[in-house]
Amino acid sequence: MADCRETLAELETYLDKELGAERTEEILAHLKGCTDCQGAFEFHFELRVAVRRQALTDEVDEGFLERLKGCFGEEILGDTPGR
Repeated sequence: MADCRETLAELETYLDKELGAERTEEILAHLKGCTDCQGAFEFHFELRVAVRRQALTDEVDEGFLERLKGCFGEEILGDTPGR
């Protein structure tokens, strides 16, 4: 069973769907029972949504996009046309 420290350490990997099935279930079980970690999950999830939405509507330079990808991974922008 994952604890708060482990869950928060693996939150980005969980959001990227890069954990194995067993570890995903452990993290999910912890998130279901821990309001603190649920809040962290919701923040990170909504941040990704906001960044993706802005990337679709705003013109940004390529250097900024590369820094975003460096911080959050390639999947941060999803299927962004022309990027």
